Amino acid sequence: MTPTLADRIDDLLPQTQCEQCGFHGCRPYAEAIAADEAEINRCPPGGAIGIARLATLLDRAILPLDTSRGEEKPRTLARIVEADCIGCTKCIQACPVDAILGASKLMHTVVSDLCTGCELCVPACPVDCITLDPMPQAQADDRAHADTARLRFQRREARVARDRDMRERQLAASKRDVGAPAARNAVLEALARAKAKKKDTP
Repeated sequence: MTPTLADRIDDLLPQTQCEQCGFHGCRPYAEAIAADEAEINRCPPGGAIGIARLATLLDRAILPLDTSRGEEKPRTLARIVEADCIGCTKCIQACPVDAILGASKLMHTVVSDLCTGCELCVPACPVDCITLDPMPQAQADDRAHADTARLRFQRREARVARDRDMRERQLAASKRDVGAPAARNAVLEALARAKAKKKDTP
């Protein structure tokens, strides 16, 4: 299958899925650029190099980074200070690529090889136990790492959508059950008929 323009743009994005661009992940941003609905300078993790690559692909002028979206800075990896973790799972829920392992009321940990440095887990943590360490440059530049992040994001989005649909179906079924008339009680109905028959007998 021939890659679409959005595919080619997406391939140039860092796949942090950080949403700093104002879109829910790199792919929606790529689609907006392809549709000429967004500028090419809204990705702080991609920085000046990313903007230049997009400009070359699209034959557009190079623009300075839109700093209202954030500043360009070295990529980072999240790390949980495990001694301070309370196991609330809020960071797990915030991570767009399922790079955090743990369970409710148990210590969590970040799988550094999967982390994209999106930083979405940091504000989600209620006890400020997440720190940011420098990401190795080889990992930041690795397209295979970006491709893995894209795939993990897509899988997570599909799982979240399935879970949401299931909850909605369960809620709809519960509402139907509540609104349904009470089940007929055959025994009580038989007794009522017998009672009525006896009353009608002279």
